[in-house]
Amino acid sequence: MSFFTRLLMAVALALVVPQLLAADPLRLPKDNLLLFRDQSGQTQVVSTVADWEQRRAEIVRGMESVMGSLPGDEKRVPFDVNVEEEVDCGTYVRRLISYASEPNCRTTAYLLVPKDVLAGKRKSPAVLCLHGTDQEVGHGTVVGLGQGPGRGYAHELAERGYVTFAPSYPLLAKYQPDVNALGWKSGTLKAVWDNMRGLDLLETLPFVEPKFAAIGHSLGGHNSVYTAVFEPRILAVATSCGLDSFSDYYGGDPKNWELERGWCQTRYMPKLAAFKGKLDTIPFDFHEMIGALAPRPVLIMAPKGDENFRAESVDRIATAASAIYRLHGQPEGLRVLHPDCAHDFPPEMKEEAYDMFDAVLRGKE
Repeated sequence: MSFFTRLLMAVALALVVPQLLAADPLRLPKDNLLLFRDQSGQTQVVSTVADWEQRRAEIVRGMESVMGSLPGDEKRVPFDVNVEEEVDCGTYVRRLISYASEPNCRTTAYLLVPKDVLAGKRKSPAVLCLHGTDQEVGHGTVVGLGQGPGRGYAHELAERGYVTFAPSYPLLAKYQPDVNALGWKSGTLKAVWDNMRGLDLLETLPFVEPKFAAIGHSLGGHNSVYTAVFEPRILAVATSCGLDSFSDYYGGDPKNWELERGWCQTRYMPKLAAFKGKLDTIPFDFHEMIGALAPRPVLIMAPKGDENFRAESVDRIATAASAIYRLHGQPEGLRVLHPDCAHDFPPEMKEEAYDMFDAVLRGKE
């Protein structure tokens, strides 16, 4: 990024800081989701799911105040799918495709289809497989083309009989859309849109049963949460090493809240730099976003030794969000597991995720 571009962003940020911080001076507590604001602006206690829906709507507004507003049909264009490559992977076929995710932008994705599904013997639910940070092969990591261990969940789920879809994340590896020119306020919401358009595309495929789940590690872990908040078609979420509270991120070190650092990078949410030194005023956090996924099953893997995201912070998030699962009558719907490892997605944790998908998407106990 050029000095001039950085200067323009800094000026824009200076102008938007007062609006962001003043937009909601009475931010409801993120660790108590059983409070909502009624139509007169008074704080009330959540006692019904309808009450919660008012709080949830406020959470989504908080997300959009930082990420930008989720677009509507004006960005939906014909997919114009191209198959760039097709590889026989034994039990399934791996296709590298590109599709028009919006006007003037094509997104690449891997589409993995079991051979019996392609042959018309059955339809299959599909799993959105979101990759972590990788500047070399990007989404190739989840189909088994990367070097990191434990990242090939799109490949493993395809071998398990699922259709899997692994889109590129913006501004990583070969996928370099100009998010500003395309009108996006954050790479985060651009990724959410690309993922949603991926589900739209899957719904057009005759061999796909329109039942979806999402899984991701690290960047893919929080990408799966963000997407599922906006996307009700996602019926279950497995997130590994993908989150802790913004206030706890690397101990709240202020240097991580400058433009192009941490969460404030263009590929995430540059507007978060406005909250440097005021992290508790960010108008949304993972407590609220995980709560917003209820009553859908969610599995969070938070390793004890993760150097990026703190396991104890995840427990506080889950404690807050679990109140909403109880409200929906699904107290077992949210689970947190703490494997004894570092920033990784070990096999036994992936099996837990796959078993959850089998239960939700295939009705298996």
